[in-house]
Amino acid sequence: MSEDPDRPQSAYTLRRVLAALALVGGLAGTIAFGRAAARPDGTTTGEWVAAVICAGVALTALIDLLVLRRKP
Repeated sequence: MSEDPDRPQSAYTLRRVLAALALVGGLAGTIAFGRAAARPDGTTTGEWVAAVICAGVALTALIDLLVLRRKP
């Protein structure tokens, strides 16, 4: 092994994986809840709120991935 045991390990890889999963899940949730909220009769039972929350998660994950792109 070429790794130095005294050197702290970076958690950037795990952070990238979790951010990517959050991005995919947030986008899927936004689409699913957005489609559920778009009823022909115009009634809503909170699906729009859930869609907005999922969109916020996806946006946060995207920003995190963009920040991590600059890290080594």
